Amino acid sequence: MKTLGFIGTGGMGSGMAANLIKAGYRLVVNDLRREQARGLEGQGAQFKDSPKAVAESCELVLSMLPNNVGGQPTYRMGDLSNPNLKPWVKEWMKKDNDEVLAGKIGYTARSSCAAAGVPGFLTYPVRPVYFIQTPKQVAMIYSGDAQVRRIYLNVPHSENPKSTWYGESVGHYEGDMLVVDTIGMNDKTFLDNYRTPHTTKLHVVERWKMVEEGKTLQVTITVEDPDAFNEPWWGVRRYRRVQEKMGEEICAENNQHLFDYQIPIASKPDF
Repeated sequence: MKTLGFIGTGGMGSGMAANLIKAGYRLVVNDLRREQARGLEGQGAQFKDSPKAVAESCELVLSMLPNNVGGQPTYRMGDLSNPNLKPWVKEWMKKDNDEVLAGKIGYTARSSCAAAGVPGFLTYPVRPVYFIQTPKQVAMIYSGDAQVRRIYLNVPHSENPKSTWYGESVGHYEGDMLVVDTIGMNDKTFLDNYRTPHTTKLHVVERWKMVEEGKTLQVTITVEDPDAFNEPWWGVRRYRRVQEKMGEEICAENNQHLFDYQIPIASKPDF
């Protein structure tokens, strides 16, 4: 069993740390405010008086720190030297990097309770994704706030799909591999947690396959957007199999009291 360190056990950090304990890891924690870690200590975590003490006692250290508080900012910064980025993408990301370094909170779809799009859905952290398959569709449900993707099986794309947050996903099986093709997304999402933008020409292909004797689900993602990148690129994400009940959670609760995340607010009641 690995011993992990976790620095920053506030609102978001405490939940992530608790999930690591549930997964069976020994946890060593630190926060500027000791009371922030009391709940984790009750679950078996060990508190250390400094980040240095945490690092000296762990194989790996994770952190969840607010900008300009408690240490160096931990928001991800885009790599502007990547030769695959179109000039406008570099300019946009440089402006965003500069704003984060000046103190702005680094945007993520999860923290803002917004739809992540594709492949952003695959970068959501530390919560299980549930898969439900029927003869006509596969549903992927992110347990954090029950966001749902729907992949319609063995059908072609619509002739002119409407631009939406998750676009239109169609899929088919090639042997034991599920191949998903997604188009028709709007340009309001980011591709990753480095806040890489894209256009409505975004085209994503996912290839899902069980590996490691069924213990791991692997997806290979190919991204194509001729107006944002000079050539297509690809990445790999793996999911560890877990057996866990889906909890009920509402993402937007209370965040408006902490930060201006521009959380969507309904203009009229649903009922």
